[in-house]
Amino acid sequence: MRSDNLHELPPDLPVPGDDGAADHLAGAAVPDLGLLSTNGREVFLAREPGRTVLYSYPRTGEPDKDPPEGWDMIPGARGCTPQSCGFRDHHQELAALGARVYGLSTQDTEYQREMATRLHLPFEVLSDAGFALTRALRLPTFDIAGMTLLKRIALILRGGRIEKVFYPVFPPDRNATEVVGWLESHPL
Repeated sequence: MRSDNLHELPPDLPVPGDDGAADHLAGAAVPDLGLLSTNGREVFLAREPGRTVLYSYPRTGEPDKDPPEGWDMIPGARGCTPQSCGFRDHHQELAALGARVYGLSTQDTEYQREMATRLHLPFEVLSDAGFALTRALRLPTFDIAGMTLLKRIALILRGGRIEKVFYPVFPPDRNATEVVGWLESHPL
């Protein structure tokens, strides 16, 4: 059993600063490569029509295991469950604004599928366990406990390019609201 609540953010989380690791992403082409989804299909983000919201997160917490030691002290690490639940809760609103949603992490699909089912996510989560997209786009990462993980970032994709970058993302539970606001102010 965990010693904390996966669904709540501690009040004293360190705020991530903008380290410039995502400065190159706005306007970049999305590579034409397939990522396995929690629905068992291969998704090619570069080929998705309209707008796509791709939010990435370091790793999903497990209800029966504490996070790696020092996790909450890494700026931006904590909050994967609240971020995913935010996109779940705003999913219909995002769809009404013409955007499909995908989550992204470097965990394998089985690990992600458990989380997607447990949190009742109405969208697919994509696995970049092989780091193909991470390397191709040079997405920001960090290392902890022998793992290389994605830093929290949200991208709006359109026509095979990155239209908007949200980085750093903080607090993670408000990321979906921020994305909705941007989409409302930038209609197609």
